[in-house]
Amino acid sequence: MLYREVGQYKSSYAADMAVFPILQDRIGVAVILLVAFVVLPLVSSNFLLNTVLIPFLIFSLAAIGLNLLTGYTGLLSLGTGAFMGVGAYACLKLTTFFPNVDVIVWILASGFVSAAVGVLFGLPSLRIKGFYLAVATLAAQFFLEWCFIRIPWLYNYSVSGAIEVPLRTFMGVPITGPNATALTRYLIVLSIVVALTWVASNLVHGRIGRMWMSVRDMDLAAELIGIRLFHAKLLAFAVSSFYCGVAGAMMVFLWYGGAEADVFAIDQSFLVLFMVIIGGLGTLIGSFFGAALIYILPIALRTIPSAFGLPIRPAAAEQLTFVIVGALIIMFLVVEPNGLARLWQIGKQKLRVWPFPY
Repeated sequence: MLYREVGQYKSSYAADMAVFPILQDRIGVAVILLVAFVVLPLVSSNFLLNTVLIPFLIFSLAAIGLNLLTGYTGLLSLGTGAFMGVGAYACLKLTTFFPNVDVIVWILASGFVSAAVGVLFGLPSLRIKGFYLAVATLAAQFFLEWCFIRIPWLYNYSVSGAIEVPLRTFMGVPITGPNATALTRYLIVLSIVVALTWVASNLVHGRIGRMWMSVRDMDLAAELIGIRLFHAKLLAFAVSSFYCGVAGAMMVFLWYGGAEADVFAIDQSFLVLFMVIIGGLGTLIGSFFGAALIYILPIALRTIPSAFGLPIRPAAAEQLTFVIVGALIIMFLVVEPNGLARLWQIGKQKLRVWPFPY
């Protein structure tokens, strides 16, 4: 009886078209933000912050970026890992050239570099689509991987060939490097993810989002009603690559503290794609659901059985994860193509009419 909209009257068009038109949804979002910003920092250990929460938020942002392209625009991409790498290497070069500028600025600015590269490799989408576009983005993945390994200038001629994150501070507090605390990095990552999620929500609920969805549903009809496919598709590639680039920069600078080119291999692209498929195509909340399931599931398989005295070897847990994730992907593609987000919507609808079945 708590989830009801009875008596919540809409007196304007803006109120009726709000992202969260029901009061309980707005309260729920406020509670989630309160828990994320206040409760979790107080009760979470460094292990939980470093191993679970920070990577979960980073993968969620990368999944949002791919969802904007694949879920909302209908353009399949297999180059997500490479675009994340572009953001990471761009952030390294920017911090090297301008060491006195706050690194948070360069983390966000690296997304624009990744967006430019995404537009460049998104040009084939104007002529091809479907499977052929996926192959074109796969070629971009392999080409950018080659650049990360074979161009020493990108990693500052490091002997190891890896990104070495320098120490950077903000108002005297280290935010990158070995001296940065897990709590500081978590709060920065959380703030960036919340802000960019809000921006993505405004995009998909506005004119740009409707344009992308019309291209996804039927690009020919969208072109006939006046939508310019050239601008719509390239904008989708640019915004998607921007989000992936920011996620890649945060992955290296605020999580790993350093990384090699293998981090942005094709496996990373497939991992983010699985998050989007299981979470739900064309939904922002599905990106968080998919990231939680795909990333936290292996950790749960290792820790929960051990807590009950049934330890599982790491190799067995990894193989079991592959089996479960593969089965979930097949199940969602057959039974519920819209993923976990659709199940969430069905549950909310049931609560709105409970105890009645209609």
